Parts: sequence; C-alpha cells; structure tokens
Amino acid sequence: MNDIRCGSCGRKLGEGVYTLLNIKCPRCGALNCLRASSPTPERHRVPLTEANNGNPNRALDRR
Repeated sequence: MNDIRCGSCGRKLGEGVYTLLNIKCPRCGALNCLRASSPTPERHRVPLTEANNGNPNRALDRR
C-alpha cells in the first residue's frame, strides 16, 4: 500500500490503493487531487497446451 500525503504540508492523510482521490487536508486546508498512474501492463501468457505443442505432460517429462 502507498502512503497518501498532503502535497502542501506533507501530513499523512491515509494509505491505500486508489484510482482517483480528492481529499482535503485537515491541517492546512489544501485540496489534494490524486490520480493513479498507469498500471504496469500484464504479461500475456501462452496457454500451457500451446507452449507444449498440445502435450500437457511434456513439461513433466525430463528424460
């Protein structure tokens, strides 16, 4: 989880994961508008049957 801090005074306002957050700091009164950065793209995986040319037991065969 990420710390969420005020951009003006640095007070910790909370912690967590967010996509869009508007929060007013109780210490200095600044309005903090936070938006999540782009997530890391997920890696696409090849299905096990395609990776083993249709033989699901090929990965286990270690001759």
